[in-house]
Amino acid sequence: MAPFNFTLTLSGVTSDTEKLEDALFESGCDDALISFYGTSVYLEFDRESTSFAKALLTAIRDIESAGLNARVESVDSALVGLSDIADLTGLTRQSVALLKDGSRGSRNFPNPVQRLKGNSPLWRWKSVVDWLVAEGRLPAGDHRVEGSRILENINLALQLRSSSEPKQVKQFAHLLEHQNEMTDL
Repeated sequence: MAPFNFTLTLSGVTSDTEKLEDALFESGCDDALISFYGTSVYLEFDRESTSFAKALLTAIRDIESAGLNARVESVDSALVGLSDIADLTGLTRQSVALLKDGSRGSRNFPNPVQRLKGNSPLWRWKSVVDWLVAEGRLPAGDHRVEGSRILENINLALQLRSSSEPKQVKQFAHLLEHQNEMTDL
């Protein structure tokens, strides 16, 4: 068994939820630190498991079975800023900025996916990892490669689960993959 560190963001509970800590502990989250951002709740896990996916899925199960009406909304590090990339790769923030700006590397650093006009753009962690592998800056067998894939896919599953119209989301995904099938929507 290997240790896995990750953070889960919750909905349905707040810092004011009665017996939050006790219920989470009793449901199997004794390996998590409960943290708050304002009244929002997130749990930082150090969970031992046979795989990263199993660690995430069992943590989600443990939280959602605690009888609190808590729901996991996301797993950390699917979207990252420059400082996050630096922390996750061991590079300096300045080195990452030079790669992003094209001053180093092949000048094809992935495009940010959010906050393009803001001061803190965000990238998909999986896209950054894939680029680092392609550039030879990260070995293909590095645990971060598989971890980035799992993070992205579990976050997509959590988003789909939270959608009020999952059938429409699935329809849009199908149409994006099969654009020749588009008709009047």
